[in-house]
Amino acid sequence: MTWSRAAVDTKDPAVKTPSSTIVIAGSTGFVGAALGEAIGAEHHLIGLTRDAKKAPKNTAYAEFRGCDLYSLLDAEQALVGARIAVYLVHSMMPAARLTQGSFRDMDLICADNFARAARKAGVEQIVYLGGLIPEGEKLSAHLESRLEVERTLGAYGVPVTTLRAGLILGRGGSSFLMMARLVRRLPIMVSPSWAESPTQPIALGDVVGLLRFVLGNPSTYGQTFDVGGPEVLTYRTMMKRTAAVIGVERRILPLPLIPRSLSRLWVSVITGAPRELVSPLIESMGHPMVARNRDLMDRAGMTATPFDEAVREALAAPPRDTPVPESRREKVPVAYQSAPARASARRSDVRSVQRLPLPPGRDAEWVANEYMRWLPEGFRPFIRVEVDGHACRFHGFGLKTPLLVLELAPLRSGKDRQLFYITKGVLASGRGRGRLEFREVLDGQFVIAAIHEFEPTLPWFIYRFSQAYAHLWVMWRFRRHLARQRARAPLAPRSLGVAAR
Repeated sequence: MTWSRAAVDTKDPAVKTPSSTIVIAGSTGFVGAALGEAIGAEHHLIGLTRDAKKAPKNTAYAEFRGCDLYSLLDAEQALVGARIAVYLVHSMMPAARLTQGSFRDMDLICADNFARAARKAGVEQIVYLGGLIPEGEKLSAHLESRLEVERTLGAYGVPVTTLRAGLILGRGGSSFLMMARLVRRLPIMVSPSWAESPTQPIALGDVVGLLRFVLGNPSTYGQTFDVGGPEVLTYRTMMKRTAAVIGVERRILPLPLIPRSLSRLWVSVITGAPRELVSPLIESMGHPMVARNRDLMDRAGMTATPFDEAVREALAAPPRDTPVPESRREKVPVAYQSAPARASARRSDVRSVQRLPLPPGRDAEWVANEYMRWLPEGFRPFIRVEVDGHACRFHGFGLKTPLLVLELAPLRSGKDRQLFYITKGVLASGRGRGRLEFREVLDGQFVIAAIHEFEPTLPWFIYRFSQAYAHLWVMWRFRRHLARQRARAPLAPRSLGVAAR
Protein backbone atom coordinates (compact mmCIF):
# COMPACT_ATOMS: atom_id res chain seq x y z
CA MET A 1 0.00 0.00 0.00
CA THR A 2 1.24 3.54 -0.74
CA TRP A 3 0.21 6.85 0.73
CA SER A 4 -0.16 10.08 -1.20
CA ARG A 5 0.27 13.52 0.36
CA ALA A 6 -3.47 13.99 0.02
CA ALA A 7 -4.05 10.90 2.11
CA VAL A 8 -1.88 12.35 4.83
CA ASP A 9 -3.84 15.57 5.05
CA THR A 10 -7.39 14.24 4.89
CA LYS A 11 -9.56 11.76 6.75
CA ASP A 12 -12.36 9.58 5.45
CA PRO A 13 -14.29 8.20 8.45
CA ALA A 14 -16.17 5.86 6.14
CA VAL A 15 -13.06 3.76 5.47
CA LYS A 16 -10.80 4.44 8.46
CA THR A 17 -11.45 2.47 11.59
CA PRO A 18 -9.11 1.96 14.56
CA SER A 19 -6.88 -1.02 13.79
CA SER A 20 -4.16 -1.05 16.44
CA THR A 21 -2.82 0.74 19.49
CA ILE A 22 0.05 3.15 18.91
CA VAL A 23 1.82 4.92 21.77
CA ILE A 24 3.64 8.13 20.85
CA ALA A 25 6.30 9.67 23.07
CA GLY A 26 6.58 13.33 22.15
CA SER A 27 2.90 13.53 21.26
CA THR A 28 2.55 17.19 22.25
CA GLY A 29 5.46 18.32 20.06
CA PHE A 30 4.89 19.73 16.59
CA VAL A 31 5.64 16.42 14.83
CA GLY A 32 3.61 14.39 17.33
CA ALA A 33 0.59 16.68 17.03
CA ALA A 34 0.69 16.56 13.22
CA LEU A 35 1.14 12.79 13.18
CA GLY A 36 -1.84 12.40 15.51
CA GLU A 37 -4.04 14.43 13.17
CA ALA A 38 -2.98 12.26 10.24
CA ILE A 39 -3.54 8.80 11.76
CA GLY A 40 -5.94 9.37 14.64
CA ALA A 41 -8.93 7.89 12.81
CA GLU A 42 -7.03 4.77 11.79
CA HIS A 43 -5.56 3.72 15.13
CA HIS A 44 -6.12 3.95 18.85
CA LEU A 45 -3.60 6.66 19.68
CA ILE A 46 -2.11 7.09 23.14
CA GLY A 47 0.02 10.16 23.73
CA LEU A 48 2.67 10.34 26.44
CA THR A 49 3.19 13.57 28.33
CA ARG A 50 4.81 14.58 31.61
CA ASP A 51 1.46 15.77 32.98
CA ALA A 52 -1.69 14.19 31.50
CA LYS A 53 -3.88 16.83 33.18
CA LYS A 54 -2.23 19.52 31.06
CA ALA A 55 -2.49 17.57 27.80
CA PRO A 56 -4.12 19.43 24.89
CA LYS A 57 -7.85 18.98 24.37
CA ASN A 58 -9.78 18.17 21.22
CA THR A 59 -7.00 16.26 19.53
CA ALA A 60 -6.97 13.04 17.54
CA TYR A 61 -5.45 11.17 20.47
CA ALA A 62 -7.80 8.74 22.18
CA GLU A 63 -6.05 9.29 25.51
CA PHE A 64 -2.99 10.78 27.14
CA ARG A 65 -0.93 8.98 29.75
CA GLY A 66 1.29 10.75 32.24
CA CYS A 67 4.82 9.47 31.85
CA ASP A 68 8.21 10.63 33.08
CA LEU A 69 10.59 8.91 30.68
CA TYR A 70 13.37 9.15 33.25
CA SER A 71 11.40 6.51 35.20
CA LEU A 72 11.51 2.95 33.90
CA LEU A 73 8.38 2.14 35.89
CA ASP A 74 6.49 5.01 34.24
CA ALA A 75 7.64 3.89 30.80
CA GLU A 76 6.54 0.31 31.44
CA GLN A 77 3.08 1.42 32.54
CA ALA A 78 2.77 3.83 29.61
CA LEU A 79 3.48 1.18 26.97
CA VAL A 80 1.02 -1.42 28.26
CA GLY A 81 -1.11 -2.63 25.35
CA ALA A 82 0.97 -0.95 22.63
CA ARG A 83 1.51 -2.69 19.32
CA ILE A 84 3.71 0.11 17.93
CA ALA A 85 5.73 2.67 19.89
CA VAL A 86 6.84 5.95 18.31
CA TYR A 87 9.76 7.89 19.81
CA LEU A 88 9.83 11.62 18.99
CA VAL A 89 11.71 12.77 22.08
CA HIS A 90 14.91 14.81 22.23
CA SER A 91 15.94 16.14 25.64
CA MET A 92 18.07 19.26 25.25
CA MET A 93 16.40 21.28 28.01
CA PRO A 94 16.78 20.95 31.81
CA ALA A 95 14.39 18.43 33.38
CA ALA A 96 14.63 19.63 36.99
CA ARG A 97 15.31 22.80 38.91
CA LEU A 98 18.95 21.73 39.01
CA THR A 99 20.23 19.47 36.26
CA GLN A 100 23.78 18.10 36.37
CA GLY A 101 24.99 16.27 33.30
CA SER A 102 24.92 16.51 29.52
CA PHE A 103 21.80 16.32 27.37
CA ARG A 104 23.42 13.29 25.67
CA ASP A 105 23.24 11.29 28.88
CA MET A 106 19.71 12.51 29.62
CA ASP A 107 18.68 11.33 26.16
CA LEU A 108 20.37 8.01 26.78
CA ILE A 109 18.39 7.26 29.95
CA CYS A 110 15.03 8.15 28.37
CA ALA A 111 15.71 6.03 25.30
CA ASP A 112 16.96 3.12 27.42
CA ASN A 113 13.81 3.19 29.54
CA PHE A 114 11.62 3.35 26.44
CA ALA A 115 13.39 0.39 24.79
CA ARG A 116 13.31 -1.75 27.94
CA ALA A 117 9.62 -0.98 28.41
CA ALA A 118 8.87 -1.81 24.77
CA ARG A 119 10.48 -5.22 25.17
CA LYS A 120 8.47 -5.92 28.32
CA ALA A 121 5.21 -4.81 26.66
CA GLY A 122 5.80 -7.03 23.62
CA VAL A 123 5.85 -4.08 21.22
CA GLU A 124 6.08 -5.14 17.57
CA GLN A 125 7.92 -2.08 16.25
CA ILE A 126 9.62 1.09 17.50
CA VAL A 127 9.62 4.05 15.10
CA TYR A 128 12.24 6.72 15.76
CA LEU A 129 12.70 10.13 14.17
CA GLY A 130 16.40 10.96 14.44
CA GLY A 131 18.88 13.20 12.68
CA LEU A 132 20.89 12.93 9.47
CA ILE A 133 24.37 11.57 10.18
CA PRO A 134 27.21 12.83 7.93
CA GLU A 135 29.77 10.21 6.94
CA GLY A 136 33.46 10.36 7.76
CA GLU A 137 33.28 13.27 10.22
CA LYS A 138 33.68 13.72 13.94
CA LEU A 139 30.11 14.28 15.03
CA SER A 140 28.85 17.12 17.19
CA ALA A 141 27.44 16.21 20.60
CA HIS A 142 23.95 16.81 19.21
CA LEU A 143 24.34 14.36 16.31
CA GLU A 144 26.27 11.86 18.42
CA SER A 145 23.33 11.86 20.83
CA ARG A 146 20.88 11.10 18.02
CA LEU A 147 23.03 8.15 16.96
CA GLU A 148 23.32 6.83 20.52
CA VAL A 149 19.55 7.02 20.97
CA GLU A 150 19.10 5.09 17.73
CA ARG A 151 21.47 2.36 18.95
CA THR A 152 19.86 2.24 22.39
CA LEU A 153 16.30 1.88 21.08
CA GLY A 154 17.38 -1.20 19.17
CA ALA A 155 19.40 -2.77 21.98
CA TYR A 156 16.62 -4.90 23.51
CA GLY A 157 15.36 -6.91 20.57
CA VAL A 158 12.40 -4.81 19.36
CA PRO A 159 12.76 -3.98 15.63
CA VAL A 160 13.41 -0.28 15.13
CA THR A 161 12.55 1.76 12.04
CA THR A 162 14.59 4.97 11.99
CA LEU A 163 13.91 8.03 9.87
CA ARG A 164 16.88 10.41 9.84
CA ALA A 165 15.92 13.98 9.00
CA GLY A 166 17.59 17.38 8.98
CA LEU A 167 15.73 20.64 9.44
CA ILE A 168 11.96 20.03 9.51
CA LEU A 169 9.93 22.92 8.10
CA GLY A 170 6.77 23.13 10.14
CA ARG A 171 4.71 25.26 12.48
CA GLY A 172 5.93 24.94 16.07
CA GLY A 173 9.34 23.47 15.22
CA SER A 174 12.13 24.95 17.36
CA SER A 175 14.75 25.09 14.58
CA PHE A 176 12.39 26.50 11.96
CA LEU A 177 11.04 29.10 14.39
CA MET A 178 14.62 30.14 15.11
CA MET A 179 15.29 30.73 11.42
CA ALA A 180 11.98 32.52 10.84
CA ARG A 181 12.57 34.88 13.77
CA LEU A 182 16.06 35.75 12.56
CA VAL A 183 14.66 36.64 9.15
CA ARG A 184 11.76 38.66 10.55
CA ARG A 185 13.77 40.57 13.16
CA LEU A 186 17.07 41.36 11.40
CA PRO A 187 17.06 43.54 8.27
CA ILE A 188 20.82 42.94 8.02
CA MET A 189 22.42 39.67 9.07
CA VAL A 190 25.96 38.36 9.15
CA SER A 191 26.67 34.94 7.70
CA PRO A 192 29.09 32.80 9.76
CA SER A 193 30.93 29.84 8.26
CA TRP A 194 28.25 27.38 9.41
CA ALA A 195 25.67 29.25 7.31
CA GLU A 196 27.40 27.91 4.17
CA SER A 197 26.96 24.24 5.17
CA PRO A 198 24.67 22.27 2.83
CA THR A 199 21.50 20.83 4.30
CA GLN A 200 18.39 19.15 2.97
CA PRO A 201 15.29 20.49 4.75
CA ILE A 202 12.04 18.56 4.60
CA ALA A 203 8.42 19.63 5.02
CA LEU A 204 6.55 18.56 8.13
CA GLY A 205 3.79 17.06 5.96
CA ASP A 206 6.34 14.85 4.20
CA VAL A 207 7.81 13.65 7.51
CA VAL A 208 4.33 12.78 8.74
CA GLY A 209 3.55 10.95 5.50
CA LEU A 210 6.73 8.88 5.76
CA LEU A 211 6.11 8.08 9.41
CA ARG A 212 2.63 6.98 8.49
CA PHE A 213 4.00 4.73 5.75
CA VAL A 214 6.45 2.86 8.02
CA LEU A 215 4.04 2.34 10.93
CA GLY A 216 3.31 -1.39 11.11
CA ASN A 217 5.01 -1.94 7.75
CA PRO A 218 7.13 -5.12 8.17
CA SER A 219 9.26 -4.29 5.13
CA THR A 220 10.72 -1.35 7.07
CA TYR A 221 11.42 -3.15 10.37
CA GLY A 222 15.03 -2.96 11.49
CA GLN A 223 15.93 -0.42 8.80
CA THR A 224 17.27 3.14 8.75
CA PHE A 225 16.21 5.69 6.12
CA ASP A 226 17.58 9.13 5.31
CA VAL A 227 14.76 11.54 4.44
CA GLY A 228 14.94 15.00 2.94
CA GLY A 229 13.23 17.44 0.64
CA PRO A 230 13.91 17.89 -3.08
CA GLU A 231 16.56 20.61 -2.66
CA VAL A 232 20.00 20.83 -1.02
CA LEU A 233 20.48 24.38 0.28
CA THR A 234 22.82 26.31 2.54
CA TYR A 235 21.41 27.96 5.65
CA ARG A 236 22.20 31.33 4.09
CA THR A 237 20.12 30.46 1.02
CA MET A 238 17.28 29.18 3.19
CA MET A 239 17.15 32.47 5.09
CA LYS A 240 17.10 34.50 1.85
CA ARG A 241 14.30 32.38 0.40
CA THR A 242 12.37 32.48 3.67
CA ALA A 243 12.60 36.28 3.54
CA ALA A 244 11.19 36.19 0.00
CA VAL A 245 8.25 34.04 1.12
CA ILE A 246 7.55 36.46 3.98
CA GLY A 247 7.81 39.38 1.54
CA VAL A 248 10.74 41.27 3.05
CA GLU A 249 14.21 42.15 1.78
CA ARG A 250 17.16 41.04 3.85
CA ARG A 251 20.86 41.65 3.37
CA ILE A 252 23.12 38.83 4.48
CA LEU A 253 26.79 39.75 4.82
CA PRO A 254 29.36 36.94 4.77
CA LEU A 255 31.53 36.95 7.88
CA PRO A 256 33.11 33.48 8.06
CA LEU A 257 35.52 34.28 10.90
CA ILE A 258 32.82 35.03 13.46
CA PRO A 259 33.33 32.60 16.39
CA ARG A 260 30.60 30.08 17.15
CA SER A 261 30.34 31.35 20.71
CA LEU A 262 29.28 34.75 19.37
CA SER A 263 26.91 33.08 16.90
CA ARG A 264 25.23 31.21 19.74
CA LEU A 265 24.87 34.42 21.72
CA TRP A 266 23.27 36.55 19.02
CA VAL A 267 20.98 33.76 17.80
CA SER A 268 19.76 33.25 21.38
CA VAL A 269 19.25 36.96 22.01
CA ILE A 270 17.46 37.69 18.72
CA THR A 271 15.22 34.61 18.62
CA GLY A 272 14.47 34.25 22.34
CA ALA A 273 15.61 30.62 22.27
CA PRO A 274 17.57 29.54 25.37
CA ARG A 275 21.28 28.89 24.97
CA GLU A 276 20.82 25.28 26.07
CA LEU A 277 18.84 24.77 22.87
CA VAL A 278 20.85 27.00 20.55
CA SER A 279 24.34 25.75 21.41
CA PRO A 280 24.06 22.11 20.23
CA LEU A 281 22.10 23.15 17.14
CA ILE A 282 24.72 25.71 16.06
CA GLU A 283 27.45 23.13 16.66
CA SER A 284 25.65 20.64 14.38
CA MET A 285 25.16 23.19 11.61
CA GLY A 286 28.83 22.93 10.75
CA HIS A 287 28.16 19.45 9.33
CA PRO A 288 26.77 18.78 5.84
CA MET A 289 23.26 17.49 6.56
CA VAL A 290 22.38 15.82 3.27
CA ALA A 291 20.37 12.64 2.75
CA ARG A 292 22.46 9.87 1.17
CA ASN A 293 19.36 8.52 -0.54
CA ARG A 294 15.63 9.17 -0.50
CA ASP A 295 14.36 5.73 -1.45
CA LEU A 296 11.66 5.77 1.20
CA MET A 297 9.89 8.66 -0.52
CA ASP A 298 9.60 6.56 -3.68
CA ARG A 299 8.48 3.45 -1.80
CA ALA A 300 5.75 5.51 -0.13
CA GLY A 301 4.58 6.88 -3.48
CA MET A 302 5.11 10.46 -2.32
CA THR A 303 6.39 13.58 -4.04
CA ALA A 304 8.59 15.80 -1.89
CA THR A 305 7.31 19.31 -1.13
CA PRO A 306 9.43 22.17 -2.55
CA PHE A 307 11.17 24.40 0.00
CA ASP A 308 9.21 27.58 -0.71
CA GLU A 309 5.88 25.75 -0.50
CA ALA A 310 6.88 24.11 2.79
CA VAL A 311 7.88 27.49 4.28
CA ARG A 312 4.66 29.09 3.06
CA GLU A 313 2.64 26.31 4.70
CA ALA A 314 4.61 26.59 7.95
CA LEU A 315 4.09 30.35 8.15
CA ALA A 316 0.46 30.47 7.02
CA ALA A 317 -2.02 31.68 9.61
CA PRO A 318 -5.26 29.65 9.74
CA PRO A 319 -8.47 31.47 8.75
CA ARG A 320 -10.31 33.27 11.53
CA ASP A 321 -13.37 31.73 13.16
CA THR A 322 -12.58 28.24 11.89
CA PRO A 323 -11.87 25.15 14.00
CA VAL A 324 -8.13 24.58 14.03
CA PRO A 325 -6.63 21.18 14.86
CA GLU A 326 -3.91 21.10 17.49
CA SER A 327 -1.14 20.62 14.93
CA ARG A 328 -2.13 23.84 13.13
CA ARG A 329 -2.38 26.16 16.12
CA GLU A 330 0.20 28.85 16.57
CA LYS A 331 2.32 27.96 19.56
CA VAL A 332 5.74 28.63 20.95
CA PRO A 333 7.76 25.49 21.74
CA VAL A 334 8.16 24.70 25.42
CA ALA A 335 11.91 25.03 24.96
CA TYR A 336 11.44 28.77 24.27
CA GLN A 337 9.90 29.46 27.67
CA SER A 338 12.08 31.50 29.96
CA ALA A 339 14.12 29.68 32.57
CA PRO A 340 12.09 31.16 35.48
CA ALA A 341 8.86 30.02 33.82
CA ARG A 342 10.19 26.49 33.45
CA ALA A 343 11.54 26.41 36.98
CA SER A 344 8.33 27.74 38.54
CA ALA A 345 6.46 24.64 37.41
CA ARG A 346 8.81 22.31 39.28
CA ARG A 347 9.65 21.50 42.84
CA SER A 348 13.11 22.10 44.25
CA ASP A 349 14.31 18.85 42.72
CA VAL A 350 17.63 17.66 41.40
CA ARG A 351 18.62 15.39 38.54
CA SER A 352 22.27 14.41 38.23
CA VAL A 353 23.38 12.05 35.47
CA GLN A 354 27.00 10.94 35.04
CA ARG A 355 28.45 8.59 32.42
CA LEU A 356 31.15 6.33 33.85
CA PRO A 357 33.51 3.83 32.21
CA LEU A 358 32.56 0.19 32.81
CA PRO A 359 35.54 -2.10 33.44
CA PRO A 360 35.67 -5.24 31.24
CA GLY A 361 33.73 -8.17 32.63
CA ARG A 362 31.83 -6.00 35.11
CA ASP A 363 28.18 -5.03 35.31
CA ALA A 364 25.98 -2.45 37.00
CA GLU A 365 25.60 -4.64 40.07
CA TRP A 366 29.36 -4.71 40.54
CA VAL A 367 29.59 -0.91 40.05
CA ALA A 368 26.93 -0.31 42.73
CA ASN A 369 28.80 -2.52 45.17
CA GLU A 370 32.14 -0.94 44.26
CA TYR A 371 30.70 2.52 44.90
CA MET A 372 29.54 1.53 48.39
CA ARG A 373 32.96 0.00 49.11
CA TRP A 374 35.04 2.81 47.56
CA LEU A 375 33.25 5.81 49.05
CA PRO A 376 34.22 5.27 52.73
CA GLU A 377 37.75 4.20 51.76
CA GLY A 378 38.25 7.31 49.69
CA PHE A 379 36.80 9.69 52.27
CA ARG A 380 37.83 8.14 55.58
CA PRO A 381 37.31 9.35 58.30
CA PHE A 382 34.61 11.71 57.02
CA ILE A 383 32.30 9.10 55.49
CA ARG A 384 31.41 5.58 56.53
CA VAL A 385 28.80 3.25 55.06
CA GLU A 386 26.74 0.71 56.97
CA VAL A 387 25.16 -2.11 54.98
CA ASP A 388 22.22 -3.89 56.53
CA GLY A 389 20.42 -6.25 54.20
CA HIS A 390 19.17 -4.10 51.34
CA ALA A 391 19.77 -0.77 53.13
CA CYS A 392 22.85 1.44 52.93
CA ARG A 393 23.36 4.20 55.49
CA PHE A 394 25.86 6.96 54.87
CA HIS A 395 27.25 8.48 58.08
CA GLY A 396 29.55 11.45 58.46
CA PHE A 397 30.69 14.48 60.43
CA GLY A 398 30.16 12.65 63.73
CA LEU A 399 26.37 12.72 63.42
CA LYS A 400 24.32 9.84 64.84
CA THR A 401 21.58 10.32 62.25
CA PRO A 402 22.61 9.09 58.77
CA LEU A 403 23.34 11.66 56.11
CA LEU A 404 21.49 9.53 53.56
CA VAL A 405 19.67 6.20 53.59
CA LEU A 406 19.45 4.19 50.39
CA GLU A 407 17.18 1.16 50.13
CA LEU A 408 17.67 -1.27 47.26
CA ALA A 409 14.58 -2.16 45.24
CA PRO A 410 15.30 -5.88 44.67
CA LEU A 411 12.36 -6.47 42.34
CA ARG A 412 13.41 -3.52 40.15
CA SER A 413 17.12 -4.38 40.10
CA GLY A 414 19.29 -6.86 38.24
CA LYS A 415 22.78 -7.40 36.92
CA ASP A 416 22.47 -4.58 34.37
CA ARG A 417 20.60 -2.10 36.56
CA GLN A 418 20.60 -1.37 40.28
CA LEU A 419 17.93 0.89 41.75
CA PHE A 420 18.04 2.46 45.22
CA TYR A 421 15.35 4.68 46.73
CA ILE A 422 16.60 7.66 48.77
CA THR A 423 14.27 7.27 51.73
CA LYS A 424 15.56 9.61 54.41
CA GLY A 425 18.58 11.21 56.06
CA VAL A 426 19.88 14.56 57.25
CA LEU A 427 20.49 15.67 53.64
CA ALA A 428 17.35 14.22 52.03
CA SER A 429 13.75 15.27 52.53
CA GLY A 430 12.40 11.76 51.89
CA ARG A 431 9.57 13.23 49.82
CA GLY A 432 8.67 12.21 46.31
CA ARG A 433 10.47 9.54 44.32
CA GLY A 434 14.11 10.37 45.02
CA ARG A 435 16.31 7.54 43.75
CA LEU A 436 19.81 6.55 42.73
CA GLU A 437 20.45 4.10 39.92
CA PHE A 438 23.38 2.47 38.15
CA ARG A 439 22.61 1.10 34.69
CA GLU A 440 24.59 -0.29 31.79
CA VAL A 441 24.24 1.47 28.44
CA LEU A 442 25.59 1.20 24.89
CA ASP A 443 26.28 -2.54 24.93
CA GLY A 444 28.05 -2.42 28.27
CA GLN A 445 30.63 0.21 27.29
CA PHE A 446 29.46 2.56 30.02
CA VAL A 447 27.41 2.69 33.16
CA ILE A 448 25.16 5.63 34.01
CA ALA A 449 25.04 6.79 37.62
CA ALA A 450 21.92 8.90 38.01
CA ILE A 451 20.05 10.66 40.79
CA HIS A 452 16.41 11.47 39.99
CA GLU A 453 13.83 13.65 41.75
CA PHE A 454 16.06 14.21 44.76
CA GLU A 455 14.79 16.94 47.09
CA PRO A 456 17.43 18.25 49.51
CA THR A 457 16.73 19.45 53.02
CA LEU A 458 19.30 22.23 52.89
CA PRO A 459 18.05 25.66 51.83
CA TRP A 460 18.29 25.79 48.04
CA PHE A 461 21.03 28.44 47.83
CA ILE A 462 23.21 26.59 50.34
CA TYR A 463 22.58 23.22 48.66
CA ARG A 464 23.34 24.63 45.22
CA PHE A 465 26.83 25.75 46.23
CA SER A 466 27.76 22.99 48.67
CA GLN A 467 26.18 19.53 48.45
CA ALA A 468 25.56 19.79 44.71
CA TYR A 469 29.22 20.52 43.96
CA ALA A 470 30.33 17.90 46.45
CA HIS A 471 28.36 15.26 44.55
CA LEU A 472 30.01 16.21 41.26
CA TRP A 473 33.44 16.03 42.89
CA VAL A 474 32.68 12.57 44.32
CA MET A 475 31.49 11.30 40.94
CA TRP A 476 34.58 12.76 39.25
CA ARG A 477 36.80 10.82 41.64
CA PHE A 478 34.73 7.65 41.23
CA ARG A 479 35.01 7.98 37.43
CA ARG A 480 38.80 8.10 37.77
CA HIS A 481 38.67 5.06 40.05
CA LEU A 482 36.66 3.07 37.49
CA ALA A 483 38.97 4.20 34.69
CA ARG A 484 41.91 2.74 36.60
CA GLN A 485 39.94 -0.46 37.14
CA ARG A 486 39.16 -0.56 33.43
CA ALA A 487 42.86 -0.39 32.60
CA ARG A 488 43.62 -3.42 34.76
CA ALA A 489 42.83 -7.07 34.22
CA PRO A 490 39.33 -8.04 35.43
CA LEU A 491 39.18 -9.03 39.08
CA ALA A 492 36.84 -11.45 40.81
CA PRO A 493 33.47 -9.77 41.47
CA ARG A 494 32.85 -8.62 45.02
CA SER A 495 29.52 -8.09 46.75
CA LEU A 496 28.57 -6.28 49.93
CA GLY A 497 25.18 -7.94 50.10
CA VAL A 498 23.20 -4.95 48.83
CA ALA A 499 22.62 -6.21 45.31
CA ALA A 500 19.58 -8.09 44.19
CA ARG A 501 19.91 -11.86 44.27
